Parts: sequence; structure tokens; C-alpha cells
Amino acid sequence: MLSTIRLTLYAVLAVFAFFTFALAAARIHYTTHLVGHSGDFYEPVVAEILATALLTMGWSIFVILVIYKRLEIPRVGTFIAEVVGLGVLFLFWIVGAGIASTAWGDISLCLLSACKVLASLLAFTWLSWIVVLALLITSLMFAIANKAWNEPLHGRWDPRVTHYYQ
Repeated sequence: MLSTIRLTLYAVLAVFAFFTFALAAARIHYTTHLVGHSGDFYEPVVAEILATALLTMGWSIFVILVIYKRLEIPRVGTFIAEVVGLGVLFLFWIVGAGIASTAWGDISLCLLSACKVLASLLAFTWLSWIVVLALLITSLMFAIANKAWNEPLHGRWDPRVTHYYQ
């Protein structure tokens, strides 16, 4: 049951990260092609959000494969590695969302297409952070309750059958 919830959350996170990536790419394209500006103008926070989205998509796909196929990969396939990875993503998402929220202020009244991209980018950035937070809490609770820090992160192991510690 827990592995199904985690798989679903990671799939949602991958989709949100993809949308965030696409919106950030659109924003970078818009700002580097503004009429009357040199090609040097771009917002560093958008580049940070784009990089975070790429990292998140890669991490989500990796963890989905590990959970779904029950892969047992030493060191990177453990709950401690998942918690560390989610902790890093948590920091990246909260920093990007916080800086973007501060820099862009209240964009809800703007009706321009550029503002709609910014509003959508901001929304998906915060949604991605919420999903990362939910995954981090879920994995922490499972690892603490089962003392499973060095166990395979798929969470469906039987110590008598596992080939993890050979």
C-alpha cells in the first residue's frame, strides 16, 4: 500500500517537474528575446527552477524504477539515500519558490501572456515543493518506524529472501 502511494506521489512529482521545466524554458526564451533588450537579460531564479525541475525529473524516474522493479542498489537505493535526495530537492524547491514569489510579487492582476506563464510557473513550483515535502515526510516516517535506513527503498523486502546483503 505504501509503495503504491509513493509511486503515485513520485509520478505526480515527475509530471509537475516536467510542467515546471517547460514553463521555465518558455520564460527563459521570452526574456532572452525581448524587443529592445540585448540577449543578456534573464532571471537567475528561473534558471535555478529549470535546473531543479531537471534534477527532480531524473530523481523521480530513478526512484519509480527502483520501487516498481524492486531494484536493490547498494548505497543509492536505500532509504537514507532517498531522504538525503529528497532533502536536497526540498531545499532547491523552497529556495526557488521563495525567491520567485518575492521577486515577482502579486502577479494575479496581470492579464498579459507573460504574466500567465509566471503565475503558472510559480504555482507548479510550489506544488512540486508540496509533493517533495509529502514524500520526505512519508519516507522519514517509514524509515524511522521500521528502522529501515539502510534497507532497499522499495520498502517491500523480506530479510530472509533479499539479495541486498550478499
